[in-house]
Amino acid sequence: MNIPYPTCIAWPTVERAAFGLIYGSILVLSLLMALGDPPEAPFEPALVLFGSVLAVTLARAFAALLSHAIETGERMLTLTAFQGAWQHSHPTLIVANVPTALFIAGGLGWLTMNTATLLSQAFCIAILILVGARVGWVIRHSWWLPIGGALFAGGVGIGLAAMKYALH
Repeated sequence: MNIPYPTCIAWPTVERAAFGLIYGSILVLSLLMALGDPPEAPFEPALVLFGSVLAVTLARAFAALLSHAIETGERMLTLTAFQGAWQHSHPTLIVANVPTALFIAGGLGWLTMNTATLLSQAFCIAILILVGARVGWVIRHSWWLPIGGALFAGGVGIGLAAMKYALH
């Protein structure tokens, strides 16, 4: 039985960005785990979160650029090389935008820091659930594999979110 998939999401775009979305979600959840008590400076979590994701993203793109040059012998200071290195990196950075905005809202007093943390975790888990479900759908157009993929990927995110509270 071939069930049509929803067309409200641009699946080819999500599929091309899947690596960066997954990597960014796990990275943000890991950084949120490291954030401790409410900071003295109200915007510190936003700066730490976005700055850390930016640093890791640039490090990954730089490593991809150099390693590709070593593997292929191609020049690395070309537009094609930069595009290839940046391909999976920009979705990683995009994932950090929503949690950063939530922590800015917390710094402005619109949200508590706990609410910003919970919403950031929920956002990252939702991305993992969406991509996990899509993986299941691509493998087999049925209901069971997308549900399994969503549960698996979402479970990883929930585990990381729960570790924050277990550690603190």
